[in-house]
Amino acid sequence: MSAEKLPITAEDLYQITLVEDPRLSPDGRWIAYVVVTVDKDDNGYKRHIWLMPTTGGAPVQLTRSGKDTQPRWSPDGKTLAFTSGRNDKPQIYLLPIGEPGGEPRPLTRLPNGANTPAWSPDGQQIAFLAPMNAAERAAEDRGEEDPRPADKLEGRHRKERKEHDEAKRWDPRIVTRIPYRTGTTYLDDRFTQVYVMAVNDDSAKPRRLTSIDADHNPPQWSLDGQYLYTARTDDPERGEPWRWSNLYRIRLADGTHDELTDSRFSSVNPLPSPDGRWLAYIRWPRERLSERNNWLAILPADGGESHDLNLTFDRSVAEYRWLPDSSGLVVTIQDAGNIEIYRVTLADGRFEAVFSGTLHVEGLDVGSDGSLAFTVSTPQNPCELYYQAAGAAPQQMTTVNQKFLDQVIVQEPHELRWQSPSGQEIQGWYLLPVGYEAGQQYPLAFNIHGGPHVMWGPSMKSMWHEWQFYAARGYVVFYANPRGSNGYGEGFQMALHSAWGDVAYDDLMSGLDVLLAKGFVNSQRLAVTGGSYGGYMTAWIVGHTDRFASAVAHRGVYNLLSFTGTTDIFSFIPTEYGLQMWEDPIYLWQHSPLAHAHHIKTPLLLIHAENDFRVPISEAEQLFAYVHRSGGIVQLVRFPREGHELTRSGEPEHRVSNLTHTINWFDKYCGK
Repeated sequence: MSAEKLPITAEDLYQITLVEDPRLSPDGRWIAYVVVTVDKDDNGYKRHIWLMPTTGGAPVQLTRSGKDTQPRWSPDGKTLAFTSGRNDKPQIYLLPIGEPGGEPRPLTRLPNGANTPAWSPDGQQIAFLAPMNAAERAAEDRGEEDPRPADKLEGRHRKERKEHDEAKRWDPRIVTRIPYRTGTTYLDDRFTQVYVMAVNDDSAKPRRLTSIDADHNPPQWSLDGQYLYTARTDDPERGEPWRWSNLYRIRLADGTHDELTDSRFSSVNPLPSPDGRWLAYIRWPRERLSERNNWLAILPADGGESHDLNLTFDRSVAEYRWLPDSSGLVVTIQDAGNIEIYRVTLADGRFEAVFSGTLHVEGLDVGSDGSLAFTVSTPQNPCELYYQAAGAAPQQMTTVNQKFLDQVIVQEPHELRWQSPSGQEIQGWYLLPVGYEAGQQYPLAFNIHGGPHVMWGPSMKSMWHEWQFYAARGYVVFYANPRGSNGYGEGFQMALHSAWGDVAYDDLMSGLDVLLAKGFVNSQRLAVTGGSYGGYMTAWIVGHTDRFASAVAHRGVYNLLSFTGTTDIFSFIPTEYGLQMWEDPIYLWQHSPLAHAHHIKTPLLLIHAENDFRVPISEAEQLFAYVHRSGGIVQLVRFPREGHELTRSGEPEHRVSNLTHTINWFDKYCGK
């Protein structure tokens, strides 16, 4: 063990910095990006916008409110639009670049906030989204608006009255649609509408182009500035709007809408090509939608036949940006545990690797000269900003985590591949514990991912700290991508259909056997953990084998029947299992961990968030009761205020507490 560096602790979460949403300036000289830090004193997060010269050098901090996101350059590069929550509701601000002492000025003052600014090609207007309900839209159409308060006192009283009236509107809450809650909040009657607003006219008011009870995707401008492209559900009366999403073209002159896409697919996030001829977008067949790859498609900008680019390539596209000459796109591809950058040309549909390796790329942007800006996480570093000049090699531009990394021990991942009983090759990785000595045996922390159709890899940003922490506490850390995972082709991803537990169990347990054969894991000191679908598999595993000494299930689905009746994705299980709840409830019950809970004798810790509306806490309450009543060892830890994202973006104190509860449960029963 290094004498200079220390093992990573749970509290080191406060030391990790992330970089988000890089944007290249039109002249290619600067990258605007968001830096995310953990605020221990306020038990929250701060987001500031910074500038990095593409030639290298010291970055410049542009904003300091701690609530600044979505930087967007004007076409002439002289102004940066961004979204800020510095004054209560998020609004769009404009910041002059290059002017000494330049201060942001608010562009919007909408009552419910505004976000996702998009500049018109001539730089004279900004399109954006803002939530409004039908009554507010009607009042806006009549030209009604509240007069400015006479002073701060009146403004404060007005705000308090509005908050009081808003609360009374939902007391009691009458539910008429599904979903009616998501994240950690209940949905109201406001939906994001598309607006445009002049930038250089102090008397200008925002003009709304949509008026429908449906949320819209962030708007994108046509080359001639006459249209905006967006996506929304094609039927607001139907639940789960993401399942029924189509692309639309909005004419600025009169606000008329043209539907552009085939309703056999769910289509989102249109992106016009620089020459104005094409739209790139993501779509999925509505049949078995949740099990599909992300299909990258293009279609003529004024409508027509769509063409899928990545069907034969058979990998999901995560992010995509057009090349400056519109000859193709630069995309990020999920493949075998990595997220890499590829280029695809329209002429032949060929995918060519641009930046690959053991890494995860996010936040991709393409400059006017073909240069790239993006963020990278690796097994050695949770996140940094990178830049790749046209024709050159990528360069790391920031060192936001270097001070922290200089102080701690970081363990390297080791790849493992094996044949499952089905004959399918499965990929996984393991970390050796800090202070590992050959010939010794160590306890195991076996991690199972959620989704179920996500992909883990050794550069997984959201798991970097957790895995390193387990290794620092003396555990071999093991994780894998069983069938159902993304990154191995659509057939691999769809193989989990109608049998979540049985299929993945074989893949995971066979991988465990291969790891045990290496000799450095003590087979009597095995711990297993996972979240969401990983929580399902944790409970499924300990309901079918007693080989684990300790188990921690986070936010898991334990009863397919009750989950479907309470989640905000009510069609998810019917899609995954190919039947409705009432068609064969016995089959779904048999495939629920709760049906096997009376067999669980592994000491089981359940961790769940009280405001989790994706997997409601009633799932954990049921499993706790079943295991407890059947004589098992079980505890339930409930986190207030949190939702399904507790371990990724919850209150920092809760995230540290979650890790502490987990490792203490491992230690208690794995015999440290």
